[in-house]
Amino acid sequence: MVEIIDDFLVETALGYYCRYGDFYIDPKQPVQKAVVSHAHGDHAIPGNRNVYCTAATAAFMQYRFSRHSQSNYFIKDFDERFDLNGVEVTFIPAGHILGSAQVLMVFKGVRYLYTGDYKLQEDPTCEPIAYVPADVLITETTFADPAVMHPDPIEEIKKLQAVSTHIMLGCYALGKSQRLTHLLNTYCPEKTVLLHHSMLPLHRIYDELGFVKLTYETYQRKSLKEGKDKVYLVPPMTFNHYIRAKNVVRVFASGWKRLQRQNDLSLYISDHIDWADLLTYIGQVEPTEIWTVHGEGTHLREFYSDKMKVRNILKG
Repeated sequence: MVEIIDDFLVETALGYYCRYGDFYIDPKQPVQKAVVSHAHGDHAIPGNRNVYCTAATAAFMQYRFSRHSQSNYFIKDFDERFDLNGVEVTFIPAGHILGSAQVLMVFKGVRYLYTGDYKLQEDPTCEPIAYVPADVLITETTFADPAVMHPDPIEEIKKLQAVSTHIMLGCYALGKSQRLTHLLNTYCPEKTVLLHHSMLPLHRIYDELGFVKLTYETYQRKSLKEGKDKVYLVPPMTFNHYIRAKNVVRVFASGWKRLQRQNDLSLYISDHIDWADLLTYIGQVEPTEIWTVHGEGTHLREFYSDKMKVRNILKG
């Protein structure tokens, strides 16, 4: 029987630290060795000395952190094993955004799996999630609540089909905007997708490294003053700035109810797992212990109280 090390990965002020391999996962401040699960700003920061990540994650980070030398990146393929001071590390597709990875760490025969952000819903714009067995599952629990159920994203995006007025669609620039572009291209083909200028470089990286063709145009000042059936994708700050915008239907794509308030139409499209998908995922991984991050995990502890050990990750 394998012996699980309770402090194999701990949460510190700098990020999630593995002292046995002397590296951090998704550090919050610059460190010597950073294993980065994906390129969202709450997981990827500039200034790390050595960055281990997938090719797409490196491309997004190199765009956003242009002063960071390319020599600082150690790009790894999915399923490629590499060693960090005796800990065997492997990136496994997470299905969150393009290049997003779960981090499998094997040490003294024990398999520790850090999920990062992940989703099970189909999304042709990124690698589909892959399942690997683990002794310890270190999972995000953003929506780990039986009351949360994400609807079918296809049915959600079809809500926009009946709207002939121009739509201002708020969404995150990386991952969500590309997914929405593809959903609109596929299920609302008569809609013209307009992009805020900040989203264009990220779409172009998807065009280069991604899996589907994205059809879109650059927003111009007069774009929403003529014609109809246009959807203007904007980042959250722009969306909030134009809270009183006229002659457009305001919509924000998110799994959070609080972000649907004061909008003209709800659009529940999330890139995180809901309760049902979390249970499905756990069934595939078959861990003996679950450590939770990004959420309290209270419902998860109650659900598995007589089945397995579930706790928050330790503070280091």
